[in-house]
Formats: sequence, C-alpha cells, structure tokens
Amino acid sequence: MNSEAMKFSSLDQPLFGGTIKGDLVEYLDFVADRFVPVLAGRPLSVWRILRGQDPFMQKNVPKYTPDYVKTVEVWAEASHRQIKYALCDDKQTLMWFANQRAVEYHVPLFVSDHSGVDHQTHMVLDIDPPEGSGFDVVVESAFLIREALAQAGLEGAVKTSGAKGVHIFVPLEQHDADDVAAATRAVAVRAEKLNPEIATTAYIRAERGGKVFLDSTRAWGATVVAAYSPRLREGLPISFPVPWESLRDVTPADFTVRTRFDGDPWTTLMPAAQRLPDDLIAEGHTIPVARVVAMHEGKRRKNQREREK
Repeated sequence: MNSEAMKFSSLDQPLFGGTIKGDLVEYLDFVADRFVPVLAGRPLSVWRILRGQDPFMQKNVPKYTPDYVKTVEVWAEASHRQIKYALCDDKQTLMWFANQRAVEYHVPLFVSDHSGVDHQTHMVLDIDPPEGSGFDVVVESAFLIREALAQAGLEGAVKTSGAKGVHIFVPLEQHDADDVAAATRAVAVRAEKLNPEIATTAYIRAERGGKVFLDSTRAWGATVVAAYSPRLREGLPISFPVPWESLRDVTPADFTVRTRFDGDPWTTLMPAAQRLPDDLIAEGHTIPVARVVAMHEGKRRKNQREREK
C-alpha cells in the first residue's frame, strides 16, 4: 500500500461484519482513483464505526481534521445551523477518512461551481424492496424504471446500493432543481403503471402492500451512497455499478471490499448528460411531493386517533 506520509493504525482490529480495518484501508487504497472523482466537489457525510461503539453518521468535520482536508459550509435547514462538511477531492483525504474508520460515503446530487451556483448532476431513483423479498423483484422493478426512461428518451446507469436495492442514475444537463424533482416523480409514476402488481410509489410503508417501492424523493439536498462506497453490512458489501444486461445475474452480496476489478465501470456505464423532456417535467409538477403527502397523512391519522380516545 502506498501510505507515504500517512501512518495507519490498528489495521488488524475488527471493524464490522467479519472484516478488519485493514480490509477497508486496502480496498479504499485500491479504488481511490475511481472513487475520489465520484466524491469530489460534494459535501461528504460518512458513517464511522469506532471500536466498541455503534456506527454513527458524521457530517461536521471534527476539530482534529488535518489542514489538507478541504471543507465547505452548508446551511442545514432542518437544524438551522451551518455544517462544515469535508470535500473528498483527493486520495490523501480519502485515506485519512479510511484511517478514521469511515466506512460509508454519502454525497448530495449537486456540485457547486465557482460562482456558488449548485448544479444537480443526476436524477436518481432508488429501488427499495419490501422486507423479506428477494433481489429478483428489485431487478424487475429496475427494468420498469429503465423502460419508463426509454419511453421518455432517457437512459441511465444502475448500481447496487450495497444493501438490498439498486440506484438508477440519469446524468443531466443543467436544470432547475424543482424540475428535476418533478421529472423524478413522473418517471416513478410511469414505471409503477407499467406493472402495479410488483411496484408502488406509495411513500407510507403501510400502504405499499408488500410491493417494491420506487423512491423518487432523492432530490434537492438529499444524499445517496456513492458508487464504490462500502456499506455497514455483513462482509462490507460495496455499492457497485452493473451493466443492465448483467443485472439479473448478480446479487448485492457479490461485491465487497475484498472484490478487485479492472477499469472504472461507473464512468464507462454512465451515459452522456441529457435534457429532461418538457412533458415529463410538466407531468411531474402535477404529482404531489411524497414526503409532504406523508407528513399531512401522518398528522391526519394522529388527529383521528386523538378524536377516537
């Protein structure tokens, strides 16, 4: 391993799910030239796991962060405060995070240009299976999304989430973020209509009826686990790009931190940036935002229960 000036500690210590810290460090060293470009320029959130503790998400960089780690401050509307995020723009930063036992790497869908204007680079649909289902229903639901995209003149790349589902990324030319969110909702609804027996856009879990959830809420400031990122699951699986023609032949567990591969499949499989069709955007603006609908439904049910007491 090319550690150069960095000293890695306790590489033989248990990490998670039958792995040791050295497995994580060796994998991130191996994949760095493919992984860093996926993370670069995007405020980074990581899941860390310290020895003897439960995993925790870190957004704010700690006070002991070295000077070479670039940072950016972002206003968090939910907590009403500035958060100082790391920018993982180089291998040295990535390997520092590895030494800090940072396992998962989550980034937003936007990058900031030099003028400070955020550009959402991808439209993302998250395929989330019901509890106890096999990966086969995830795959079939992903192909529904692919068909809906194709009917709109769009194409995307697919990767395993590293957990139970898959993520479909559609690279975009510059669009208004509200229009991207609307188009994402429209694609999900169109895909659901192709086979409502297996797929649903119902945000409230109790209303999904055991179907695969086509999640269109990865928009605005939402984050998604980055391609090539390990996940805190047994054996440390990774979120890995898969050609569409191979998707039926794999499972998420096939790709772990011990996997070695040639080239940069995420870059190779990603189509060129595309323009969202006007009719898709217009249709999406007629579809309510799922989180808002769920919030109002939750309040309605709470009020109903209180009235029934």
